[in-house]
Formats: sequence, C-alpha cells, structure tokens
Amino acid sequence: MNAMAPTRPTELQVCRVRLTASPAAAGEARGQVRAAIRAWDIPVDEDIAVLLTSELVTNAIAHEPGESITLAVTCSFGQLRVDVHDTSRILPVLVDAPADAEAGRGLMLVASLSATWGIYRTPTGKAVYFTLAFEPGPPGGDGRAQTWGL
Repeated sequence: MNAMAPTRPTELQVCRVRLTASPAAAGEARGQVRAAIRAWDIPVDEDIAVLLTSELVTNAIAHEPGESITLAVTCSFGQLRVDVHDTSRILPVLVDAPADAEAGRGLMLVASLSATWGIYRTPTGKAVYFTLAFEPGPPGGDGRAQTWGL
C-alpha cells in the first residue's frame, strides 16, 4: 500500500471579517490572521503577517475612525494575501521617513517585509494589501498542528 503525504491545499482559502474601526480592531485582525495561518497550515512567519496586518488596520482606523473596515485573508498557490478595505478615497503614500520618526514608517515596513504590496480603489473607498510567499508542499515540516479549514 502506498501512502501519500497530504499536500497543502492549492485551492483558494478565504476569510472575510468586518471590523469596527476602533482601537480593538487591530488586535482582532491580528487574531484572525494568526488563526487563518494556523488553520490553513501556511508556512509563513506569523509574526511578520500579524505585524503587517496591524500596520494596515491601524492606518485604516487612523483615517476612518468610527467607520467599519473589512479584513480579507486569502491563501492560494503559494501566497498568503491580506487586504484591508476602508471607505477613505485618499490613497496612502510610501514615504522615506527617518528611523527616529514617530509616524510614516508603516508602509515602509509593509514594503520591505512583504513579497508584494499595493493599493487599489474599490466602489466604497480603497483597499491596501500585502502578500507573503511560501513554497507549497506537504504540511508537517515545521512542527505545527495539522488543521484544515477555518
């Protein structure tokens, strides 16, 4: 009998969550991203994923307090993608902030730690996203529990 090791799913996995634009939203978004990474057994650095998620959600809250934002976490074909949708029409700008600046370094972090990132307009505002790439393959090489589906 031949036994094959299961492989990570290559089909699209999706988690969408609506968050109230409040200080608690960043923590809730971090928890959602961490849960998706673990449930889908994605071999990316969780700490980087939650840091970048926190940056995007915090920026959305800063520019749209009181509004709702939507967190979309997707995974397919060797890529984790996190999109943060808000109702602002103002597009963020990547600036070269000095190391001691108190603000303006969030997108620099996103740009330097992600595989790709970007911004696009939506019918209700905009979305900012980042991706983290990974090598699809059999699960289990990193010692995490094997769980499927969110």
